[in-house]
Amino acid sequence: MTAIVTELLHGYRDLMDNKSDPRVNHWMMMSSPLPTIAICLFYAYFSKVLGPRLMENKKPFRLRGILITYNLIQTLFSTWIFYEYLMSGWAKGYSFRCQPVDYSNNAMALRMANTCWWYYISKFTEFFDTLFFILRKKNQHVSTLHVIHHGIMPFSVWMGMKFAPGGHSTFFALLNTFVHIIMYFYYMVAAMGPEYQKYIWWKKYLTSLQMVQFVLIMSHQFQLLFTECDYPRGFMIWIGLHGVLFLGLFSDFYKAKYVDRSKKLKEKSLQNGSSGLCMPILEDSVPRQNGVSSYATIYNKEYNSCYSNGTNNGYVANNNTEKKIA
Repeated sequence: MTAIVTELLHGYRDLMDNKSDPRVNHWMMMSSPLPTIAICLFYAYFSKVLGPRLMENKKPFRLRGILITYNLIQTLFSTWIFYEYLMSGWAKGYSFRCQPVDYSNNAMALRMANTCWWYYISKFTEFFDTLFFILRKKNQHVSTLHVIHHGIMPFSVWMGMKFAPGGHSTFFALLNTFVHIIMYFYYMVAAMGPEYQKYIWWKKYLTSLQMVQFVLIMSHQFQLLFTECDYPRGFMIWIGLHGVLFLGLFSDFYKAKYVDRSKKLKEKSLQNGSSGLCMPILEDSVPRQNGVSSYATIYNKEYNSCYSNGTNNGYVANNNTEKKIA
């Protein structure tokens, strides 16, 4: 048993000292995976157990100003990282078919490694997403999907940073930061209050964009299975499998939130004897008495209310409504 443990420790040290990128070995958090693993494990425990327990008997915090500021900073941070990925490789000659890692000390290669390190740090700043949900007692948003997504990423990026800080798989980070620019901008506007909700009608498409991101990541990574490329095969598979995992998780989320919910609402509407179509009723089509619209008195009696398009109130007609109104 002692011999096995000794052999494992020797293999670990060889991996860390001789197989990793020597340029980054002395960078902050890069000498060992243990701090990253410990932080990720504490994050998962805090998110699902400790945080909700601490807030159990407390009133939710109102963090409007903090949320707006935080999401603005995250939007700008993601924009800068995205720009750096472009300027250190993807807009400067990187190949989308096969891009080896440049382990040299030239300025462009070091700029790419530095960008990868900041991307790694950004995975920790994203933990504040979860903290703010917990402080506001919105624990329904701290789903298994949310915790897995945030909890896995720091260690995955640490692995890439330690052994391959550049090259083919940084396409993953390029796409991810682009999506986060849009995502944190959405969160910032949402935090501004109800009067700004009309500007983020495209919320549903944000989840679709995230799923497209994972399809592109999978396609980009797994193409190396069919071509020769001087890029670590293990990392290609590792990143590609992340795309598969997250695509599955986000697909389930999308189906539950939008597809299944829409079906249930339609079925409920049909069971209540309505057509299931929510139609806006405009003021011009409503009889007036003494110059005042009778919208509320007539249609509230004969229709079931609904919300048609985010702007106009509407009503769902039941089977007998047409005859009654006529």
